Amino acid sequence: MRLWAAAIVVVLAGCTGKPALEDEKLSTRNLNLEEFFEGKTVAYGQFQDIFGTVRRRFEVDITGTWDGETLTLIEDFVYEDKSTEQRIWTLVKTGGDTWRGTAPGVIGEAFGKERGDTFNWRYTIDLPVPDGTLRVAFDDWMWLLTEDRLLNRAYMKRFGVDIGEVIITFEKV
Repeated sequence: MRLWAAAIVVVLAGCTGKPALEDEKLSTRNLNLEEFFEGKTVAYGQFQDIFGTVRRRFEVDITGTWDGETLTLIEDFVYEDKSTEQRIWTLVKTGGDTWRGTAPGVIGEAFGKERGDTFNWRYTIDLPVPDGTLRVAFDDWMWLLTEDRLLNRAYMKRFGVDIGEVIITFEKV
């Protein structure tokens, strides 16, 4: 019976609606990653599993530099248990609204697209966890709420199955 219930949860989790770049825009703002992330930004977030249980919270200090072609983001994470992590992203603008990027642990390249106040960023990463690493696929969605605040909801999959999501708010400092 438990196996049957688990199978139903997995199927239903795969059926949840997710954003699309074609969704109706709720604002006239335009997100430009290079403008938003240049300089200092702070972020607050948490990971929750598919059952809604919050498993980890964190704060991130981000320093961004833009040289006209490449956006470098130095992310310094501090988790609620006081553990730390640093991730350095190198993002290259490949068109008027498209990006590709790399960071340690990312498998291949990340790809993203801006549309209006929205940005979608997809990648696979070997994510550090207390027992080692966990390979997961991220489908990140960001919305520019105000000129200095960005909301991020990232859907996570492992072996093609939803395992949870990360919710983050970014604020310009």
